[in-house]
Amino acid sequence: MSDGKHFEITAGSGQHLGANYDGEGVNFAIFSAHAERVELCLYDPSGENEIARLTLPEYTHEIWHGYVPGLQPGALYGYRVHGPYDPENGHRFNPNKLLIDPYARELAGDIEWNEAHYAYDLLHEDKDLTFDERDSAPFMPKCRVIDPNEFDWEDNNRPSIAWPNTVVYETHVKGFTQLNSAIPAELRGNFEGMGHKASVDYIKSLGITSVELMPVHWFPDDQHLLDRDLKNFWGYNTLAFFAPASRYYGPKGIQGFRDMVRAFHDAGIEVILDVVYNHTAEGNELGPTLSLKGIDNFSYYRTMPDQHRYYINDTGTGNTVNTSHPRVLQMVMDSLRYWAESMHVDGFRFDLGTILGREPEGFNERGGFFDAMMQDPVLSKLKLIGEPWDIGPGGYQVGGFPPGWAEWNDKYRDTVREYWLGNNVSTDFAARLLGSGDLYDQRGRRPWSSVNFVTAHDGFTLNDLVSYNEKHNDANGEDNNDGHNDNRSCNYGAEGPTEEAEINAIRERQKRNFLATMIFSHGTPMLLAGDEFGRSQLGNNNGYCQDSEISWVHWDDLPETCEALREFTRHIISLRAAQPLLRRENWRDGMVIEWFNAGGGYQQEEQWDEGSTLGLYISRDDLKGQEGIWHDVLMLFNPFEGTVPFAIPQSGEGGWVLELTTSEALEKGLVINKEVDFELEGRSIALFRRP
Repeated sequence: MSDGKHFEITAGSGQHLGANYDGEGVNFAIFSAHAERVELCLYDPSGENEIARLTLPEYTHEIWHGYVPGLQPGALYGYRVHGPYDPENGHRFNPNKLLIDPYARELAGDIEWNEAHYAYDLLHEDKDLTFDERDSAPFMPKCRVIDPNEFDWEDNNRPSIAWPNTVVYETHVKGFTQLNSAIPAELRGNFEGMGHKASVDYIKSLGITSVELMPVHWFPDDQHLLDRDLKNFWGYNTLAFFAPASRYYGPKGIQGFRDMVRAFHDAGIEVILDVVYNHTAEGNELGPTLSLKGIDNFSYYRTMPDQHRYYINDTGTGNTVNTSHPRVLQMVMDSLRYWAESMHVDGFRFDLGTILGREPEGFNERGGFFDAMMQDPVLSKLKLIGEPWDIGPGGYQVGGFPPGWAEWNDKYRDTVREYWLGNNVSTDFAARLLGSGDLYDQRGRRPWSSVNFVTAHDGFTLNDLVSYNEKHNDANGEDNNDGHNDNRSCNYGAEGPTEEAEINAIRERQKRNFLATMIFSHGTPMLLAGDEFGRSQLGNNNGYCQDSEISWVHWDDLPETCEALREFTRHIISLRAAQPLLRRENWRDGMVIEWFNAGGGYQQEEQWDEGSTLGLYISRDDLKGQEGIWHDVLMLFNPFEGTVPFAIPQSGEGGWVLELTTSEALEKGLVINKEVDFELEGRSIALFRRP
């Protein structure tokens, strides 16, 4: 190690956190309210040899800072932070542990798990109350200084898709591209493959407006997974909130992410990031010291009020990020703005979003995070989607987020699954189909606030939802004890793949029912990648650790039924795009809604409790006379096994034309000009329009 004398360090500025290159040198600034000294460690290009250790000379407003003239982009660095090691009072400083800058824009290398990552003696009875002197630097990735001006966006324009027109496609960078033979081999599994013409054109061909990428912030593979020859595939264990996950780098490195965003934007498609600000990869009091824990544990994490040695664990992951602290909130906001302004993403989906709205007294929709987001001139204009639950007290907040937010609506998922099982949930089904107004028609919120999904990354795929009664997670190495047990699924007579034609026919019809219900429901539909053609995970409903063919999307040698389902999906998405009645924008748009029973009469109050077959009539007078635009539609739903004669109601003027059915028995184009019985096939939907 050099003594650092050939590196000059001056006071610099504490105004901009992180490592910021100004063309002549690099300014370093890091927040720590309780540190006593902060050392900047510089490394050679290999990241293995420390070439200088410089003490940050200034401390202003709880920011440690210094400026190194002549230092260039590409320089590697980390921090050592001195302060009290006093876990019972929430402090876990240990300068023997090299720490990642929370504002690092890029990381070089990976974590090589070692006992030196732990700030205490692992063999001691009280463990975390002890102090460990082993150096963790050889086993840590290093932060890299980047040039903020290295990418020219060439006047890139955001698509700015209106919320009512939005169709979300949830996918995974590697999972979507790894097996796609249309993508060059060297680009599969990375950002450049995701932005490749084959990927973008395919997604656009479906009618998707917004791609939602599972976590791409830098995250490690957990030791317990590596011990089982597994990896953290999903990525919900962030360590660096500003740095892209280098595991998804292609030949162009970080530029590949920006190229991907630009490729989607050129196609008119938005990019939404699934982000994890609720916890970090440092775990609980027995977890490793990698970044925030060693920089200022008491400030960055929520600790138990009367036992600061322990963490509040409302996330279920061991720790909870303390967004009640102004500097921690600033870190989250700065990270979001960085991805929005420097990386040009169009929105965010917040994992365990309820956590971010927590204050010491509990969840508060007027908490600091929500207030900061909605007054921010950049972020408030983006698409903001909350996962409105966590495992803490009062953590289930579906419908409880403030105006301006959309939410994953698991009540929609559960109700729609129950309905197509034939269970008695008709009243709830009606509410979900019409945008969940019981949850969102308040404070000026709009129907798009409900993100409607039947499947997501967490749980069964659509194919598996209709092919398995039970989860099959044995490959995860947890004796099938992980993952949800309440799947509300059905195999219709055989567990998993079968040659039984009748069972397969039912399964295909149910897939169409789920897709059509979701796309024709008011709100924002979200399609899980691969569901459009029936992708399977072989019954695994918790593929978080399956960086394998279980989780990767298979593209080649698919059965004919896959292509038929894909074309069906394209068709119903195109109908939604073309017809305002299927994508309601405003609760107060003059829309007429009427429910009918199979006898053709209005649905009576007592009939809602019978779980009956339903008919839904929707009309809007202001749409009359617009060429190609329907001003009224009739949708019939039969969740039961047998055919139901449905007396077609003659609401409105003129007859009806069958536009679409999920049954194989009928072709569209059937015209009904008078009140007659329509044979509504078992487990099917029929959509009628005016001729």
